Amino acid sequence: MLRLAALILLILLIGLQVKLWTGSGGVRDVESLRQTVTETRKANEELRARNEALSAEVQDLKEGRDAIEERARSELGLVKPGETFYQVVEPATPAAPAPPQQK
Repeated sequence: MLRLAALILLILLIGLQVKLWTGSGGVRDVESLRQTVTETRKANEELRARNEALSAEVQDLKEGRDAIEERARSELGLVKPGETFYQVVEPATPAAPAPPQQK
C-alpha cells in the first residue's frame, strides 16, 4: 500500500515537472514574456526621451523668438531686412562620357 502511494506521488511529480517545463504558462513562456517586457521597456524609454526632446522644442518655440528665427532662417531661407543673402554654388562635376553607340 505504501509502495503504491509512493508510485502515485512519483508519477504525479513527473507529470507536474513536464507541465512546468513544456506546458502552456511554463518556464519557456515566462522567459519569453520577460524578454518581451525588457524590449518594450527599452522602446518606451527611447520614445520617452524623444517625447521630452519634442516637448522642449515646442516649449522653446512657444516662448523664445530665437528658436523661431533660427527655424525661419534654416528651413525657409529667410533673411532680415538690411542683410545680404549669398548662395554658394559648388561647381558641378563633369559627367562621364557616354560610350559610343554602334550602328
